[in-house]
Amino acid sequence: MEVFLSKKHENRIEFSVKGVSHYFANMIRRYSMMRVPVLAIEKVEFYDNTTAFWDEYIAHRLGLMPVITPKKIVNPEVTFYLDFEGPGIVYAKDLKSSDKDIVIAKENIPIITLGEKQKLKFEAKTALARGFNHARHQAGLVSYGIKDDTFNFFVESFYNMPPEDVITRGCDEILSEINLLKKELK
Repeated sequence: MEVFLSKKHENRIEFSVKGVSHYFANMIRRYSMMRVPVLAIEKVEFYDNTTAFWDEYIAHRLGLMPVITPKKIVNPEVTFYLDFEGPGIVYAKDLKSSDKDIVIAKENIPIITLGEKQKLKFEAKTALARGFNHARHQAGLVSYGIKDDTFNFFVESFYNMPPEDVITRGCDEILSEINLLKKELK
């Protein structure tokens, strides 16, 4: 097997793989998208919401924001806090995290605009899950095309982790399941 890195950007990489089967390439693609554990906001408890938006709408927006997911996670339940009074725009950077290493990946994501005297106060808790549980837990998109027996992969990270980690963590998940299978068959 030969691997060649073609392009690398902030959240995208392109690489080519030669000497593998369709089955192997598709396994890497599927595991990288669906089996890599990713942190996302799962539960939101509102203490004050005098905005024009329902709690569920705001919770949905929070759940889709990319949360930095380190490779080694000690505690997957990180709490984000917000206590904001308008007027003003609430951005991801306004959320205070209980873990300094786990924050919202893109700090300039707008959450909501508050008018005069409107308040928003909540606690949001993360959970560690996989893309097959819910799309908010996908690490990114992985696709490939084939030309002359070479698989040209395109990986786009959702900013939870670098794009190369999407692939390497996907491969780690494959190896983990292979080792589990070996153990069970002994």
